[in-house]
Amino acid sequence: MKSWGGLVALLAMLTLAGCGETPTGRSQLALVPEALMAEMGGDAFAEMRRSRPVARDPAANRLVQCVAREVIAAAEARYPEAGMSEAWEVVVFDDPSPNAFALPGGRIGVHAGLLQVAETPDQLAAVIGHEVAHVLADHGNERFTQQLGIKAVLLVVGLVSEGELAGEGLRQALGIGARLGIALPFSRAHEEEADQMGLAIMAKAGFDPRHSVALWRNMAKAGGGQPPEFLSTHPAHGSRIEALESHMSDAMAAFRAASEARCTG
Repeated sequence: MKSWGGLVALLAMLTLAGCGETPTGRSQLALVPEALMAEMGGDAFAEMRRSRPVARDPAANRLVQCVAREVIAAAEARYPEAGMSEAWEVVVFDDPSPNAFALPGGRIGVHAGLLQVAETPDQLAAVIGHEVAHVLADHGNERFTQQLGIKAVLLVVGLVSEGELAGEGLRQALGIGARLGIALPFSRAHEEEADQMGLAIMAKAGFDPRHSVALWRNMAKAGGGQPPEFLSTHPAHGSRIEALESHMSDAMAAFRAASEARCTG
């Protein structure tokens, strides 16, 4: 019981200290120090650079660097309160999968295969804007905090049920429940928030936000079937497109007020 009380008190203190809001106003619990998140992001990116081949296509690199530069500048202007890295490292990896990512500390990776699905600079901006939004909204920190919290609860269950025949089964059941009831819905919330922020960022950068819808239609064609939405960490393509279209009016207003971005390979 002492272990139970001490752990509950510690979690309560950490929760109060880490409560905040994302740039869209959503309540958020992020407990990991930003410096540590940036350090982990840097270490992960360095390992990727050591273990993965880097694309040498000059046109692809020019295009990605240009789009990333415009998107980063727009993100800083659109969400100044979020805090941006002073310098961003952008690398195109020679990987055929249509993917991209951004890491805390200002690192962006784009797979060469994405350029086969993102058919225009505007579509590429939709992807990079989405990934930068994950970093600005501190989603990695929130996910990490959430995972630590789930593990702490399961540890408590292990302590209080020790010696009971049902203990292991209970822990397994709670683990599944935590994954379906906590981890996955939060991850979908992150994706939806990154879509919303990414749409605003690409429009601010002068990329046509309507291309975000075209991008996800291309992704749907390239990706084939998806698991049921309630078991997926990402919204279904149809739900994602519907949500993007619900924010399109504001995004188009921002796009018309911006200088058109000019990025080519």
